[in-house]
Amino acid sequence: MRRSTVSIELVPTPSQCIETAAKREYWRSVDKYLKAKTEDKDLEERIELLKSFLETADFTALRSRSEKYIIEGKKVTFTVFIKDGKPCHRMIVE
Repeated sequence: MRRSTVSIELVPTPSQCIETAAKREYWRSVDKYLKAKTEDKDLEERIELLKSFLETADFTALRSRSEKYIIEGKKVTFTVFIKDGKPCHRMIVE
């Protein structure tokens, strides 16, 4: 089994919370995968990571942590990745 190196950056905005950003990226990736003519392991890992993140993340807490910065006009980026077999995330404010 190969070790996952997939990480995904999600950027919530005043009109799109972190959960919506994750859902849109998930469906964009699924659509791309379904349209592909060949198997794409990296895209499969991306879809699995987004699915796990959507199923396990506490979006209420993530929104409350990030909204104040977004309202101030700062850029908030969530990086989603796998650590010890589980989806994790880190929030960066610029």
